[in-house]
Amino acid sequence: MAEVDAGDRPTGSDPVAPDLAPTTANPLLTVRGLEVVYGGAVRALRGVTLEVLEGEVVALLGANGAGKTTLLRAISGLLSEHDARATRGDVLLDGGSILGRRAPAIVRRGVAQVMEGRRIFAELTVDENLRAGSFTRSDRTGTRAAYEHVLEMFPVLRDRRGSVAGYLSGGEQQMLAIGRALMAEPRLLLLDEPSLGLAPLVQELIRDTIAAIAGDGTSVLLIEQNARLALTVARRASVLENGHVVREGLASDLLGDEAIRAAYLGMGEHGHRAFRDLKTYRRRRRWSS
Repeated sequence: MAEVDAGDRPTGSDPVAPDLAPTTANPLLTVRGLEVVYGGAVRALRGVTLEVLEGEVVALLGANGAGKTTLLRAISGLLSEHDARATRGDVLLDGGSILGRRAPAIVRRGVAQVMEGRRIFAELTVDENLRAGSFTRSDRTGTRAAYEHVLEMFPVLRDRRGSVAGYLSGGEQQMLAIGRALMAEPRLLLLDEPSLGLAPLVQELIRDTIAAIAGDGTSVLLIEQNARLALTVARRASVLENGHVVREGLASDLLGDEAIRAAYLGMGEHGHRAFRDLKTYRRRRRWSS
């Protein structure tokens, strides 16, 4: 992955994501009016609709409990593992429904997920973790090519191939988690809080990695507690509140919006705060008003 010179960025301003997906690109992922209920009683999603175009990064912002992770579970086929089910709506990949399909089948269709907290196999080596990411593949040539591509993207993993993954640093473990997902050569990559708990310099590396992945043509749906990072790597973004999409648009527009900056970037009248620390998010005036 090419290094990014911080000196190339304008002083005192936020970097702006490149137009990684032209407006003429086709929708890869389409979520239509999705509703999800946990345990037959708790409604987590209430009619969520969004799209991710081919080669595009879309960021999803929202407080804890807004429904972000539930949306990823619906896309990746993991709702049933958490006593949840979709009661209305659909999830389409290339125009075909994947809602309710088993997770391995969805991976074979080209969707991979990096869960919050990395979830690597701590007792296995780096090499074994990466090879586990290709469990749905049978083409040895393609698997070898994917393996080399991951090691080129993350040179530190090449040096640590024989190391037990549990002894890696937090940043190295996150690189490993992303690399393992890329072993399946997904068309759509779901990232859940990839910068959580990482040092600022490592967060910038993760941001540049996401941009490089999209630059290679892989679409990315990104949940990220670091709103500045998310809005500077994504092309478009949506804000989720209480299971509803209450705001959406170009990421650059949301980054410049005073309400977004106050709520998510700690730059408003309430001072600095991180939305990951909020149990629920309430505004005196609704976004949609």
